[in-house]
Amino acid sequence: MAEKAAKKEKTPRQPMPEQAPEVRRRNFDEVPTGYSAETAMTEAQRCLHCKKPACVSGCPVEIDIPSFVGLVSEGKFSEAIRKIWEKNSLPAICGRVCPQEIQCEGECVLGKKGEPLAIGNLERFVADYERAHGSGEALQTMEPTGKKVAVVGSGPSGLTVASDLLLKGHEVTLFEAFHKTGGVLVYGIPEFRLPKDIVASEINFLEKLGLKIECDEVVGKTVTLDELFEEGYDAVYIGVGAGLPKFLNIPGENLVGIYSANEYLTRANLMKGYRFPEYDTPLAKGKNVVVLGAGNVAMDSARTAMRLGADKVRIVYRRSRDEMPARAAEIHHAEEEGIEMYLLTNPTKFIGDENGRVTSMECIQMELGEPDESGRRRPVPIEGSEFILDCDLAVVAVGAGANPVLTQSDPEIALTKRGYIIADEETGKTTKPGVWAGGDIVTGQATVILAMGAGRAAADSIHKYLTWGW
Repeated sequence: MAEKAAKKEKTPRQPMPEQAPEVRRRNFDEVPTGYSAETAMTEAQRCLHCKKPACVSGCPVEIDIPSFVGLVSEGKFSEAIRKIWEKNSLPAICGRVCPQEIQCEGECVLGKKGEPLAIGNLERFVADYERAHGSGEALQTMEPTGKKVAVVGSGPSGLTVASDLLLKGHEVTLFEAFHKTGGVLVYGIPEFRLPKDIVASEINFLEKLGLKIECDEVVGKTVTLDELFEEGYDAVYIGVGAGLPKFLNIPGENLVGIYSANEYLTRANLMKGYRFPEYDTPLAKGKNVVVLGAGNVAMDSARTAMRLGADKVRIVYRRSRDEMPARAAEIHHAEEEGIEMYLLTNPTKFIGDENGRVTSMECIQMELGEPDESGRRRPVPIEGSEFILDCDLAVVAVGAGANPVLTQSDPEIALTKRGYIIADEETGKTTKPGVWAGGDIVTGQATVILAMGAGRAAADSIHKYLTWGW
């Protein structure tokens, strides 16, 4: 095995081709351009096919990674995508936005002495190949059970629940509050990181399995959970995400030109504001932009502002680079595109002109103290270090909370102090019989693949309930 491993490690990890930074910083086209068939096979042939593949245990939905990679290495791309579909109905999405470096690739044995296998890139490749060259043939579902399930929210956890239950023969209807399905995949993640036609294609795949979709339906307002049961649904899954914006609560935050990241990205992505006036969605285009926060949403906001024509975009974050929660790849891409980092810096107030429009931001420099409850070192202000940072547009990207529209409409659903749904960790069962929940509305903001893992567990539990009872 050691000789075999040493031989295979001689082939370096195949890089993903991508647009040059000086070009892509001014367009919304996808940044990575994808593997060729030859490159994918070369990369797949690096796999060591370990007897106990740690990569599988690192995947929240437990894709049979060695098997699908082995098929790619032989050029059997259609067989490879079907192997992935056994566990994951959204491979083109996961191949693009999953944090593989801390999940499947983080466990890869090749990574202990060199570069791990590019599992995410291979997953993306076979999904894209199937879309371009596949037969369009849908998976085989089980015999109809006659049971009906309502899934509320069309983000990654809701889509996973819907897919799994459709394959088990249940009738599934997906309820979405927006006019378009996809949840955070379409309103939160920009086109240059996840093209919307990719999301639409994956959802179309579920429609071929029999999925019914009801858009513009705000469950909790236009229809209650009890009314869904009265309409004949046997079970309900809640996957409405965590889309309530958080703010800094500092003076001047209501000035014109200050957006929450939620609003800024929703206008740009879902409402196509980046193509104004072709699309009727106004969106301020600052020349001197600051983005507050350092997660993936902050990186998305900063890179969007750059593409909308900003001369200067700065990320302002109160901790150091080591504590930045964004994926390393997102930070790297942002810096390549000219985004500047103002670290150990905290805003204290916004300053506006006589028209109520933001013109600058007062900040204070920070230093790191002892770790706080999050495990990250606590930022401490340095007395007397205040300074002014000019800006004409600010985007607040410091996280989001639980949206109360649905949860406050049903007192039988128990909530945490912060408004998240209390659900069993193993099954997703809530305190209301017949109702499950998963994803960000239970855990708070997390990753697409973790939301899908929660959806898979809930789908298994719902299937058992529909078969054996609560």
